[in-house]
Amino acid sequence: MSVLKEVRFAPEQRPAELPMNIWIDDTDGAVDVIDALALSPFATGAQPWARTASLERVRSDAPLMPAAGTLVRAAREEDGRDSRLVTGEGWTLRVIRFKNRSATVSVTAVSEELARSVVEEVTRDAVEPAPESDHVEMGFWWQGSHGSRRSGKPITTSPWAEVSGNYARSLHGPLSRLMSVTPDDVHGRLVLLHGPPGTGKTTLLRTLAHEWRSWCQVDCVLDPERLFGSPGYLMEVAVGSDSGDDDGGEKWRLLVLEDCDELIRGGAKEATGQGLSRLLNLTDGLLGQGRDVLVAITTNEDLARLHPAVVRPGRCLAQVEVGALPYDEAAAWLGTGEGVAPSGATLAELFALRDGVADRPAAPDTTGLYL
Repeated sequence: MSVLKEVRFAPEQRPAELPMNIWIDDTDGAVDVIDALALSPFATGAQPWARTASLERVRSDAPLMPAAGTLVRAAREEDGRDSRLVTGEGWTLRVIRFKNRSATVSVTAVSEELARSVVEEVTRDAVEPAPESDHVEMGFWWQGSHGSRRSGKPITTSPWAEVSGNYARSLHGPLSRLMSVTPDDVHGRLVLLHGPPGTGKTTLLRTLAHEWRSWCQVDCVLDPERLFGSPGYLMEVAVGSDSGDDDGGEKWRLLVLEDCDELIRGGAKEATGQGLSRLLNLTDGLLGQGRDVLVAITTNEDLARLHPAVVRPGRCLAQVEVGALPYDEAAAWLGTGEGVAPSGATLAELFALRDGVADRPAAPDTTGLYL
């Protein structure tokens, strides 16, 4: 997948060449120098055409460099970010590769055609094919030193019919209704999943991404405390990134905030300042008006300890307490009652019992997905 941005001037609008000065101090690194050098030809007007492509699932062996290019600068940072500056006749290329296999390609050139051709050559066959149908593309947002960033990743999902047996039968009705929601059914913008750790709340969100994939793009915010502490970051995540389907139509968006206890518990207003107010504004205030955005929150808090404004009638599209399986259902899931407490067992505990690791921390690849 690639996203292209283009800046263009008509011939009569092209600016005259302008001088460009660069100031560097000890807070700047090698990557900052490459950024400045890459922008210089565009800023001065020597190369007034700019084109950018954002890539996901970049092949490890993709050169991301034209055959006729010359590498003039290269820098690698501790976080795995690799930045390169490549030049050619009439064009300048900056390539940033990230550890998560995404990349940004930026080209400036003396003509629109040249800028486009360089981007096309660099990105040709650079991205792996889309994953199989048991995967869903999920976005991940975070805020770093260079501003907010979104990276799309394929995640493995299962349909509700395959995972429903992992939840108490008393939950099948409300969860089935949630899984079958369509845009016409949206009344309330908040999906609240609460309950003890290890009961399968994260798995439910992945399943929801699968069931809603035809009409809703799911994005997970990795730093929700920053999201609601920074108006600019919030605006970019909630308003500034539209997702479209293959036909060009806009999808609804579900923002996932995991383990946000401090944001929605009873004393949240005093503890987090404006964070709670901004969350409520996103779900049914002015910020949410006209935007097809839903918010899903998971929490380990008991419902009685949550802020009353969060759980008031009309705000929640769904409010589900995800608990342990009762003893008889847990024993049926496991095939035996041995090791199951009279009060039942959580999904994480059942996987630990099944894999013979109940007396020690469960393996990440078995129960970690169910926390």
